[in-house]
Amino acid sequence: MRSKYFVSLMICAAGGFAQTSRITQTVDNSHRTTLVGHLHPKAQASNDQGRVYPSLPMSYITLTLAPSASQQAELEKLLIAQQTKGSPSYRQWLTPEEYAQRFGVSSDDISKINLWLEGQGLKVLSVARGRNSIAVSGTAAQVEAAFQTEIHNYLVDGEMHYSPASEPSVPAAFGALVKGIRGLNDFRMKARAKPKYTSSRGVHNIAPDDQATIYDIAPLYTSGINGSGQKIAIAGQTEINLSDIQTFRSTYNLPVNNPQTLLVPGSKNPGIQSSSGDLSESDLDLEWSGAVARDATIIFVYATDVMTAVQYAIDQKLAPVVSVSYGNCELETPSSEVSSFTQWSQQASAQGITWFAASGDDGGADCGDTQNPGLSVDIPGSMPGVTSVGATEFVEGSGTYWSLTNSANGASALSYIPETTWNDSVEDGTPSASGGGASILFTKPSWQTAPGVPSDNARHVPDVSLSGSADHDGYFVYTGGSLQVYGGTSVDAPSFAGIMALLNQSLGSGGVGNINPNLYALAPAGWGSGMFHDITTGNNIVTIPCPRKSPNCGTTAVGYSAGVGYDQTTGLGSVDVYKLVTGWNGGSVATPTPVTSITLHSNLSAVAANEVVYLTATIASTSGTTPTGSVTFSIEGFSLGSASLTGSAGTATATLVVNGSQLPLGSGTITATYNNTSSASVSVSVTASGSGSTSQPAINGTANGASFKTSYAPGSILAIFGSLLAPTAQSASSVPLPISALGVEVLVSGIAAPLYYVSPGQLNVQIPYETTAGSAAVVSVNNNGLVTTQSIQVTAAAPGIFTTATGALVPAGSASTGQVISVYITGAGAVSPAISTGAAPAASTAVSSLPAPVAPTTVTIGGANAAIDFIGIPSGLVGVTQINVQVPGGIALGAQPVIVTVGGVASAPATLTITN
Repeated sequence: MRSKYFVSLMICAAGGFAQTSRITQTVDNSHRTTLVGHLHPKAQASNDQGRVYPSLPMSYITLTLAPSASQQAELEKLLIAQQTKGSPSYRQWLTPEEYAQRFGVSSDDISKINLWLEGQGLKVLSVARGRNSIAVSGTAAQVEAAFQTEIHNYLVDGEMHYSPASEPSVPAAFGALVKGIRGLNDFRMKARAKPKYTSSRGVHNIAPDDQATIYDIAPLYTSGINGSGQKIAIAGQTEINLSDIQTFRSTYNLPVNNPQTLLVPGSKNPGIQSSSGDLSESDLDLEWSGAVARDATIIFVYATDVMTAVQYAIDQKLAPVVSVSYGNCELETPSSEVSSFTQWSQQASAQGITWFAASGDDGGADCGDTQNPGLSVDIPGSMPGVTSVGATEFVEGSGTYWSLTNSANGASALSYIPETTWNDSVEDGTPSASGGGASILFTKPSWQTAPGVPSDNARHVPDVSLSGSADHDGYFVYTGGSLQVYGGTSVDAPSFAGIMALLNQSLGSGGVGNINPNLYALAPAGWGSGMFHDITTGNNIVTIPCPRKSPNCGTTAVGYSAGVGYDQTTGLGSVDVYKLVTGWNGGSVATPTPVTSITLHSNLSAVAANEVVYLTATIASTSGTTPTGSVTFSIEGFSLGSASLTGSAGTATATLVVNGSQLPLGSGTITATYNNTSSASVSVSVTASGSGSTSQPAINGTANGASFKTSYAPGSILAIFGSLLAPTAQSASSVPLPISALGVEVLVSGIAAPLYYVSPGQLNVQIPYETTAGSAAVVSVNNNGLVTTQSIQVTAAAPGIFTTATGALVPAGSASTGQVISVYITGAGAVSPAISTGAAPAASTAVSSLPAPVAPTTVTIGGANAAIDFIGIPSGLVGVTQINVQVPGGIALGAQPVIVTVGGVASAPATLTITN
């Protein structure tokens, strides 16, 4: 009885959203329902070239299936609830199967429609997971017979296209279920990538690190937000050459991260479409989405029609972020396709997918042709469920925003650059401006409220923007085997998709769905905090040029001007990515790790062209959080490159190795900059020939600074022996230890090693705690511009006991049983709490808080275990651990071995004389 009741509950729960069959009549070809909205606006009688060949393959036709009225009403309620905090459905995203169960067509109805399609000779390719579409293929003759229409050829703008000459129909039994039929024409959306035109206004082009600097993405990278664990789906309609993407990433030192490629199953492979602009568009989208979200998984899904790829990405829920840089003006998009796109956008939102689209590159006249030269906006961006991304243009004025040379990553931007609306139409001789305006298809969504939003009932675009001028300044794109420069809103949509992946990673989220409501909610305060850059100048006014011999063609300029707050040229404006991500949930906008100080050390103040200088920047934070990321180095505006920070306990260093030949002759100032906010400088004088010794230093050997064995661990003292290692002798006079003395600096695996002592024949340095254990480390000694190196093997622990020359324990070489003695070692490895390399614990540090070895440590005297009373690094010492132990009883008198074992690694024995 109880088990039956439980089973009945389960059945009710599983069927709570089950659909009833809506096909209740016999499917009869003699009773038909005509489907409106399939005649393409460009397929006009004046350009009709007659019927297509009956054998023409029509490889991917999709029947979009409509939800019932009650399902649609329930879906719209759910979309609101999913974005309403406090709702049980808040961010409770659906799987495609859950979407099918609640809003799709019943499996029984799917079977009936499939049976009819196959009966017409069409091949059923697939049924959507959301049960809201069916894909088929067939010949033109089969398609015409099934849908009772004729497919004709049309000559449009010098290209041949096919399209139905009359509206199609389906059996009346399921006519109410079919929202539209896609694939009856081969008109495709236009790629929005803009190649660079000849222009003298822009002298810079944008590399990935430039964008990261300008839009404040870099601080996210330093905190580990790089897209790791996230996915982005990029839609296209061409195959790609993977080598182009690989070359782009290697050129700009991005991590190796090949995109996944996926041809929509059942879709015809389009091959490589280079002449149409599809290849360059896809390369651009893949490269720049990955340039922002550098460790994200990028999935390139493609088909012969880019919107087929979009639908597949949404239906399969390939990624929580989808980007498409294609579009079509609303006036020239069949209404049946608009209905299909709208359904996809709602499915995407319900499944937690954020969809980005370019706003268009033809300014306020999105159609960009004489058929419709007036105001129009771009779809799919005009749909409320899609985030439309427009474009800005940099305005440097008299400011200094670029370094005179590029970094090792090809970047030279120094900071955010003021922006205006992108409009290069006059310079380019063709409409080239940020798309934007009012939709004629979609009403204003309730969330589109902000200062500047027009007080009408239309959906307005764009929503946000980024720099997009190909001329000033264009983005590098590797395509077709060469490095080229592009712009347009095509760059901005995938870039924002990358930003979204960073946001999702920061939130620990698998997606946040339609972001438009939150963007508009954040905007008023965001303009004040700098989260949004309000673009208040410029316009997207364009004039559609008249073709030759068209005396009746008008040349009226149309478009909009930017203003304070929202406008129809750049939307809410561009963004400070760091502030957007950290302030996404409405809290206070976080700021990068606060910096107490940044200091720059150079081991040389006078450098010759044939010498090498080590530049080390040391950064300390106020909160104890160790700074991460990188430091950039420059001299008089010329970039020298950047170096990664390494450190612990609130302090980190970055060292750049520079050849004197890289520096301009004469006096100059070298500057180290962190997070675009903190900097420090040193002065140098560069000469053509050396001023010091020309004799090369040499390393003859290395040893543990206590045991003088060849065993080394992070944090331990390293003794380096050789000749000409320093000009004279000098010891450190205080702590923290210096990293440069008498023109001498030492690096261990590229990290500055603090100096205890320097002399021509011996250097004592501390191996940085950040040195990787279990690997070979390169020791580099720079003596006033001349460098020598040697490798050492570093292990997790390498304990060495400090002794006299005869091997006796120091400071006391003798003791009685029961007495407490001190043993001093180096090479204990990692300690807790962590301490900065080169630093000693402060005198005020409590004994219980002194850094102690992380690895288990034991001491034996005469083979007997000695009880440890204290272990740790005492105040005033660097890299030296003190161990207080009690001499065990029962040990024979005379010399006895003392052995310290750390993490299973035993030291060489020291000698302790037992007196009684």
